[in-house]
Amino acid sequence: MNTKVEHEERRRQIAEALLRIADTQGLQSASMRAVAAEAGVSLRLVQYYFETKEGLLLDALARLGAQLQDRMARWIAAAGNPPTPRDLITAVLSCILPTDAESRRIARTYTAYYALVLNDPEALEKHGTGQADLLESFLAKQLRTARQTGALSPVHTPETTAALLAALVNGLGQSVLGGQRDGDAALALLTHHLDELFAP
Repeated sequence: MNTKVEHEERRRQIAEALLRIADTQGLQSASMRAVAAEAGVSLRLVQYYFETKEGLLLDALARLGAQLQDRMARWIAAAGNPPTPRDLITAVLSCILPTDAESRRIARTYTAYYALVLNDPEALEKHGTGQADLLESFLAKQLRTARQTGALSPVHTPETTAALLAALVNGLGQSVLGGQRDGDAALALLTHHLDELFAP
């Protein structure tokens, strides 16, 4: 293994250890020492690869985002050939809902990050809305296409509807994590809303 590959592998090992702690204990428990113990390496090694806690948090957050993007790509690929705007919206929103082990882990970890930045206005401004903005932009694009093809009523403004859909799936996801309903019930509510939205 060459030095560059080994360097990236070590960074991945350490970042994934932080993500595991975030998922199971919350980021308040993710000290550099705790991450080192979870990764099975020395504290000195963690500090070598990540000079600051913020650097480690941001690296791990980027890796979490890549995991979510990979999940979305897999769900989009299975959405249809070619997929309609509704197929794409359904695939993306359904894959975000915590309905299986992978999506529950991702949702819990994002929640841990959100809880962390809520008490840090500067961090919230810099890092709090990146994924949410990407999601709303994607949804709005699909909704504009649906409206142009007549699949969505002109009464629905794409940007507003996208924001409402994102808020809906976030709220449903938190209700699953909080035990209010299970994943199947959340998915049924999402499907019901999309049926109404795309009703002829």
